[in-house]
Amino acid sequence: MGVEGCTKCIKYMLFVFNFIFWLAGGVILGVALWLRHEPKTTGILDLKFEDKVAPSTFFIGVYILIAVGAVMMFVGFLGCYGAIQESQCLLGTFFACLVILFACEVAAGIWGFVNKDQVASDVKLFYNEAYNKAMTAETEQSKQARTVLKTFHETLECCGTLSLRGTFVKLTPAMCSRGYTENLLSGDCHEKIDELFSVKIHLIGIAAIVVAVIMIFEMIFSMILCCGIRNSSVY
Repeated sequence: MGVEGCTKCIKYMLFVFNFIFWLAGGVILGVALWLRHEPKTTGILDLKFEDKVAPSTFFIGVYILIAVGAVMMFVGFLGCYGAIQESQCLLGTFFACLVILFACEVAAGIWGFVNKDQVASDVKLFYNEAYNKAMTAETEQSKQARTVLKTFHETLECCGTLSLRGTFVKLTPAMCSRGYTENLLSGDCHEKIDELFSVKIHLIGIAAIVVAVIMIFEMIFSMILCCGIRNSSVY
């Protein structure tokens, strides 16, 4: 015997929330793939010279997002099917998966909040190392470093940084595509790096909050429906 009354309403509400959850998983997966292949981010984080490579912390977070999006799509499908079939086993499995996902999301959120400035700091340090190497005597390594700097400047539309004295003067002739005055007006590269990654991190944070709210409602509805199915089978 199927559920009736308010429990039946909750059944369809759970189905709708699961469908939204499934769509959210697809959106997160799509956004994560975009972040991985977005030209500006990829152009900077794929750079290397000598034995130094751009920090991979940001890409590690993106790979985690890809995995989370895929798991969310699977769990969302499991919840939809369990709600329509009124299966206590599937709903119980769905609830357990949600608890695990929610715990992982909270842990990732805490880690992300603590390290939210680390990605930009690591990239700025990499930029400074490339600059210092580019200003040395003419060698193969200094040429590689200048190529790295030029990619930074073309990607971020900046030239140098005020934190390194004399940067604008030294970089203008060889590694900045604009004139000296335009380079001064184009912005500090350190500030551009902060802007690039802060926008993306805020985007990830907003997505995580929306998903967490949906998960809380789903856990509540799945338990109510599971109890309703158990009670309806008694009569």
